[in-house]
Amino acid sequence: MKKNIGLVLMVAGMVSLAACGSESNKNEVGSAADQAEVVIGLDDTFVPMGFRDKDGELTGFDIELSQAIFDLTDTKVTYQPIEWAMKEAELDNGTIDMIWNGYSKTTEREEKVLFSDTYMENLQLLVTPKSSGITEFSAMSGKKLGAQEGSSGYNTFNNEPEVLKDMVDGNDATLYASFNEAFIDLENGRIDGLLIDRVYAEYYLTSTGKLEEYNLIDSTFDQEDYAVGVRKDDQALADKINAGLKELQENGTFAEISMKWFGLFLCMKGK
Repeated sequence: MKKNIGLVLMVAGMVSLAACGSESNKNEVGSAADQAEVVIGLDDTFVPMGFRDKDGELTGFDIELSQAIFDLTDTKVTYQPIEWAMKEAELDNGTIDMIWNGYSKTTEREEKVLFSDTYMENLQLLVTPKSSGITEFSAMSGKKLGAQEGSSGYNTFNNEPEVLKDMVDGNDATLYASFNEAFIDLENGRIDGLLIDRVYAEYYLTSTGKLEEYNLIDSTFDQEDYAVGVRKDDQALADKINAGLKELQENGTFAEISMKWFGLFLCMKGK
């Protein structure tokens, strides 16, 4: 009987150790730097960085930039649409190798991911219909605000509540999976204002011919930097991206892509 009990305990211990080993190895994903194919996670509605054109094909500034960088090493790129609020979790569990889609570098995110060099700057805007008469942040008192779930804008909204959070209806924002959905509600009066990336707002409203119908109100939030997010232990992949960014800056490809999408030559902001 004692032998049987001992055997049961030993087997149970082995199962427990095996389970622990499985758990500890679950998120151990090797570097993507030397892979023949890499997977980029993105919100495929984020114009003009990464989105689907009228034929359903992925296009955008970040799509072309990332493709150009990995073409330098003959690396195949696959683009994986993800729920933006779950982007860091997707990266951590190995579903994707990097987050590259107008991804702002923030203190909170630096605790979860390793960032590449900055390649573009961005600001948060408040967009309101001109018919609303809302032309400054203070006029949002008691009004309904929209924001994208998991966005840097929403994080800043919470981190600096005195700017907007403390005054809007319910002291919070209505959250959307994408800015496309948020704009539909803004156009239909279900929210009064939308906190959004400048690059998205200007491109979307210009391309839809609605720029004259809306106020684009600058915020007092700090300027944001766009960068690529990789797993914390994948310095080799970050180095590969940084080297690619530098080469495209030097050979003029970066300027060509920026001219195509923004009508101006962007100067990549290095560290």
